[in-house]
Amino acid sequence: MTENWIQVSLIHVTYAARMRICLILLLIPALAGGSEIYARDGVTDGDTFYLAPGAFSNDDPAYQSWVAYSLMRSTCQLKIGGENPARASSFDCELTARRHLINAWEERRAQDPTIRDHYLDALGEVHATGFLGEYVHHYLGKKHWTLPDGLRADEFRGWRKGALRGHRVKTRIIGSWNYKRRVAKIPQ
Repeated sequence: MTENWIQVSLIHVTYAARMRICLILLLIPALAGGSEIYARDGVTDGDTFYLAPGAFSNDDPAYQSWVAYSLMRSTCQLKIGGENPARASSFDCELTARRHLINAWEERRAQDPTIRDHYLDALGEVHATGFLGEYVHHYLGKKHWTLPDGLRADEFRGWRKGALRGHRVKTRIIGSWNYKRRVAKIPQ
């Protein structure tokens, strides 16, 4: 309601251009303050994962590999459940999603060996050397995760110093979490 009043009032005001810009810049923090409801700590809250429209039309092999990752991760988060599945995470969930990411990328590379993606190629090398679990733990680990026995953290540390020098982890989520639309039942 306030936003509509502000928009309408700005349309009819005859301030100079600089004054309008200043007024709009002053109002942005007030209007943006409500966004905490929808996103907190960089995570969009919700109980339903919706794919971005580009997931159906963007044929880029790297993009489609990230679609596979997003679907697997969101499915796993829903299985974990809780009050807010968008915030659910586990070691197994992330490891499974990264495996799907690599598999999707390798399938596309098998169709066209000339395609390249620096991050996905590096992650494929991590997987090929048998360090994917260690990678997930080292680069993406959370304090609350339960880790499996047998992670070779020391071996990975030595290997990554040479093989992953300057490496930066990526996570691309192709879609967003939101709440299902609740349809009110009309009494008859």
